[in-house]
Amino acid sequence: MKILFTFQPPEEMKMKWAAAFPACDFQFYEGIQSAGKSLAEAEVIVTYGEDLNEEHILKAEQLRWVMVMSAGLELMPLKMLKEKEILITNVKGIHAIPMAEFVLGLMLQYAKQFPRIMKDIDQGIWHREIPGLELAGQALLILGAGAIGSEIARLGKAFRMNVLGINTSGRKAENFDSMYQMDNLEGALGEADYVISVLPSTDYTRGLLGKEHFQCMKTSAVFINIGRGDLFKSTVLVEALENNEIAHAFLDVFETEPLESVHPYWNMEKVTITPHLSSRTKEYLPRSAAIFEENLKSYMNNGVNYINEIDLERGY
Repeated sequence: MKILFTFQPPEEMKMKWAAAFPACDFQFYEGIQSAGKSLAEAEVIVTYGEDLNEEHILKAEQLRWVMVMSAGLELMPLKMLKEKEILITNVKGIHAIPMAEFVLGLMLQYAKQFPRIMKDIDQGIWHREIPGLELAGQALLILGAGAIGSEIARLGKAFRMNVLGINTSGRKAENFDSMYQMDNLEGALGEADYVISVLPSTDYTRGLLGKEHFQCMKTSAVFINIGRGDLFKSTVLVEALENNEIAHAFLDVFETEPLESVHPYWNMEKVTITPHLSSRTKEYLPRSAAIFEENLKSYMNNGVNYINEIDLERGY
């Protein structure tokens, strides 16, 4: 069985897989474009999900399974994969710890004004009159109550925050003080001091937030998006910030990545940009590899209990 990787994992990982799965022919490439004729022979493709298109799927005549070593699927040719009845799995869930810690760091950065303090220190200024805020007692609204949202909620509770959530059912979840349905989104937004989106990119969530949603937020609210950049049009957020409808935005994801050098965000004092790295730690690949290994065992044993099998009707 040929397994084609569209990236180069560490040598120790390659050696481990070769020893653990001797019946598999592992082939590693720097991008799918360099795979050449091997693509037509691959039964399994392991990818980060950003390099596969319909042309590749058509050429991969033996393809039965795509293992996506990330959570995002918005760039995948899902329609064709569904038509060809190809199994898709991803590594959803491994991002909970790093992304929750990232969000907590951003909230603390804002509340304690670390950038302003460090700027003064760098300039040799001894300034003790910087008014910090506390997270305790603040309302934290999380859009998306899955694994990542739940871990953010757990950390929020540890800091004595009032944790609110949004999901499709409105059903209460662990670590959340209150849960709202999407139908009540505007009301929930009006209660929050910090609004965190971890929503994936789906037909429903694309463009979900409009001008009216930012107008519902407190003028002191902080908005953090670590989900997907197509949740709203950037022009909508720019207008909301320019009109002082919210206080600050931390953005790790964008409509177009990399973010264009001429984009207004770069020059906005009320926007903090990070380059889509909230999930990136040294534990990322080992956690991804562990899911791949378990799914490969299931695949070789004709199993059906795959970790994170994608429902291609729903797109996640």
